Amino acid sequence: MTRNDPLRNFRFLVEIGGLPDIAFSEVSIGSITIDVIEYRAGSEATHVRKLPGLTHYGDVTLRRGIVCTGVTGALDLYQWISEVVAGNMAVARRTVTIVVLDEAGNECARFKVLNAWPMKYHVSDLDGRGHEVLIETLELANEGIERV
Repeated sequence: MTRNDPLRNFRFLVEIGGLPDIAFSEVSIGSITIDVIEYRAGSEATHVRKLPGLTHYGDVTLRRGIVCTGVTGALDLYQWISEVVAGNMAVARRTVTIVVLDEAGNECARFKVLNAWPMKYHVSDLDGRGHEVLIETLELANEGIERV
């Protein structure tokens, strides 16, 4: 009988529609939450019914080490948020796909982030005494997260 072990969280790919392959060191997939609406009619017993309300999709966070500007794709994330700053939302909204791989490199799970656009860009602090990798972080607003 074969074992069905859970996936490890360290092998994944991120595909951003319209951008070449970009490697990320960390991805945080936002949570999906549904508002609860409590309802009670006057003729009912003294307990409430709970109905589903609006669905909220949490932000997705992407992190990667910054590479020299001369390297292909080095400015892709910054240029993406620049499209939002310029108000070009028709181009800025993209589908982001997060593919989780097993230890052999086979695709095992896929998350599709719909109509994603960058809402925050951050570069880690510089420290003359430090030795850490310079990290750029991009937070994405979105209109849906699906596991496909």
